[in-house]
Parts: sequence; C-alpha cells; structure tokens
Amino acid sequence: MKVIDWYIIRKYLGTFSFTLGLFLVIIVVFDVSEHLDDFLKYHAPLSAVIFQYYAGYLPFYANILLPLINFLAVIFFTAKMANQTEIVPILSGKMSFNRFLWPYFLSSSLIFICFLFANIYLIPYTNKLDIDFENTYFNRDEDPTKRELHMQLDKHTFIYLQSYDETIKTGYNFILEKYNGDELKMKLTAPTIVYDSLKKSWSIMNYSTRYVNGMKEGINKGIKKDTTLDMRPSDFEAHVNIYKAMSTSELSKNIEKEKLRGTGTLTIMLLEKYRRFVYPLSAYVLALIGVSISSRKVRGGIGLPLGIGIFLCFTYIVVDRFANVFSLNAGLPPIIAVFIPNILFGLLGYYLLYKAPK
Repeated sequence: MKVIDWYIIRKYLGTFSFTLGLFLVIIVVFDVSEHLDDFLKYHAPLSAVIFQYYAGYLPFYANILLPLINFLAVIFFTAKMANQTEIVPILSGKMSFNRFLWPYFLSSSLIFICFLFANIYLIPYTNKLDIDFENTYFNRDEDPTKRELHMQLDKHTFIYLQSYDETIKTGYNFILEKYNGDELKMKLTAPTIVYDSLKKSWSIMNYSTRYVNGMKEGINKGIKKDTTLDMRPSDFEAHVNIYKAMSTSELSKNIEKEKLRGTGTLTIMLLEKYRRFVYPLSAYVLALIGVSISSRKVRGGIGLPLGIGIFLCFTYIVVDRFANVFSLNAGLPPIIAVFIPNILFGLLGYYLLYKAPK
C-alpha cells in the first residue's frame, strides 16, 4: 500500500459516504412531505416514526440506491482527478492501469462486504420494522380477508379455503382432500376452521368427512375436531412484500415448503433469495465501468462522464427490473435473471477497461 493508494481510498469512501448521506436526507425530506398527513391521521407516535418506520425505510432504499451511489461516487472523484491532471503523472510514473485499479478494488470490496452483510442480515430485519409499522398505521382500512386459497401440505394432502380473515384467524368453506396417487381417499369439508394460538392447532367446526375405499364409502360428521395441520396463519397472511422481511434461513425453509405446496410464490421467493447474494456484486461491476469512463481528461470537466454514468446506472436498474419481470411472467429462471445485469455490464466494463487510456 502506497500513499497514492490511501489517497484514492479516502477519496472513494469519503465521496461515497457523503453521496449516500445526501441521498438519504433527500429521501427523508420527500417522504415526510408525502406521509405527514398519514402520520397525523393515524396518530403514529414520534418514536415509532423514527425508530420503526424510518429505521426500516431508509436501509431498504439505501440498499436499492447503493449501486447508483457507488457509481456516481467513483465517476465524480475519478473525473475530478483526471480533470486536475492527477491521473496522468500516476500512469507516467510506470504504474500500470491495473495497478492503478487496486485501491478501487479494495474500496469496492469493503462496500461489497457491507452490502452483502446488509442484504443477508440487516435489511430483512429493518424491512420487518417497516412492514409492521405500515400494517399497524397505514393499512388499517384494508380488507384483511384473503380469498380463494389453495395449498398442498404434503405429497398426498391438499387444502382449499374460500376466504381467510387474518384478524380473527378464521377460514371459511374449508376443504381437505387426501389422495393415494390419483385416487381420492378422504375428503373433509367444514364451514369454518379456527386457529388456536395457545394450542398451536386448528379447530375444524361442524365438519363432514367422506372416506372412499374402492367402491365403498363412509361419512363421518362432528361438531369440532382439533388437528395439527402443517400450516400456520402466516401462510395465509403474507403481504406482497413479506418475503423481504424474512431472514435468509427462514426464506430458505419457506422455499422448500413452497416447492411442495405450489401456491404460486416460488419465483418471487427465489428472486429475493438470489438477489441478496448477487446484487452486491454490482459494487465491482459499476466501479470498473466508472473508472474506465472517467479516467480520461475531457473538455467540459466532469459533466460529460457524470452524465454518461447516470445514464448507464439507470440503464442497469432498468435491465435489472426487466430481468425480474421476465422471470415472474415469462418463465426465465430466477438465478439467471439476477445475474443478467451484472453479466451484461461486466462485459461492458471489461470492454471499457480495454479502451481506457493507459
């Protein structure tokens, strides 16, 4: 490590931290102006707004904007160094361009580690804070009833609920069917099913059970039956963004269950899991592109490389969004979808590195 390495690292991390802080302040200002009426309307306490809503809200958006902020920080201070003719003497002093990239790599590695740690451990926890706040104060007027719910509990057992009210933990028009291959062996129907949070079990009310054994059939009726079905209220209460609030281990367990149950959320869950590990790689990819396009001194100062950088960064975000849409709606494997932006822009970065002045 030489003096110039520490100089670039300080420039990199200092510009990155300042830009990140500036973006977060802007986000808070705009969000307060948008939700101030909601805070007052639902009487949200100041402590909950600060330590629950914004403590969960800001890390999530900082995580989304991190590639953009990292990219802009690299372009800004590198273009400024090039404009002040600081890079030319560095390369003229027999330092190769690859060696010049070394402090960028170290700084990007530090950002990558923080980025990865946040995606795996911190962001799911802060997302849960945000979701709990919104469900408590913002979503009070929403209908808590979920409708037309199908689920496979194991290889032989299927259930159906016409509707489920998460407020009172009650499902309506419940049907449970057991099969042996393609042959129906048992069918249970009940107008209501209620979850007992103390016993951790479901109570099936006024049920009727039909047993099938070849040509023989039998019917059994009852008032109440307690059963420990392999399902929880959380299986029916999932909000759109609930998977973002799951820990990585919990998400992996739910993916295994979803592969069996087939409720239609497997792709969303896989995208969320893979993104936590792949998305941080953008720290390397965009830093490489940023150095390559901003290390040349151009007329007009830092304006041109900064404009190109903003365009490329938003293109990266658009490609990432399109890849997710293709995965959700066109059958593109989630693992490929999350790698597409980094692969495409990694190739672009390698080309720009090849063309960069050395």
